[in-house]
Amino acid sequence: MSITWTTRAETGADLAAIDAVNFHAFGRRYEPDIVIRLRASTAWLPALSYVATRDDEVVAHALLSRCHIDESPALVLGPVAVLPAYQRTGAGSATIRAALDAARDAGEHAVVLLGHPEYYPRFGFRPATEFGIHGEHDGPAQMALGLDPGRPLPRGTIHYPSGWDA
Repeated sequence: MSITWTTRAETGADLAAIDAVNFHAFGRRYEPDIVIRLRASTAWLPALSYVATRDDEVVAHALLSRCHIDESPALVLGPVAVLPAYQRTGAGSATIRAALDAARDAGEHAVVLLGHPEYYPRFGFRPATEFGIHGEHDGPAQMALGLDPGRPLPRGTIHYPSGWDA
C-alpha cells in the first residue's frame, strides 16, 4: 500500500483518536498509559506531538517529551503508535520524521529513545553509548540522535520524565 501521509501537530480535537490509536496498536500493555501520563506532566510538549492522517482519520501518533541528559535538556521519542491496518505503510515513519523536523525547527538538539535497534537507525539514531550517554539500563535499545550535526551531543545519564515510570 503506497500512501502519501498528511502529518501535523496534534490538536485537542485529536485526543480521543490518539487514545484509540495507542490502544489498538498496543492493546492493554503499558504504552497507552505512558502517553496519558506524559500528557498530564510538565514533560509534554504539545507542539512536538504529531499525528499522521488519512482522509482526516488519525492513523498514527508520535510524541517527543522533555527529558535531560544530566543537566542538558533533551527530548525522548515514544511511544510511536500506528493503527494495525496501517502498520508497515509508512505512517509511523512519516509521523516520526515530522516530529523530528518540528523539534529541529524549534532549536532542539538531542533526542533519545528506548526502541527497536533494527528500526530506528533509518532516522539516524545510534546506540546511546556511542555518544557517552547512558540510561538506567543500558542496552542496544537505548539510542540517541543529534538534530544539529555541528553540535556534539551532551554526555551523561538520561533522566526520563516521570510519565515514563512504569
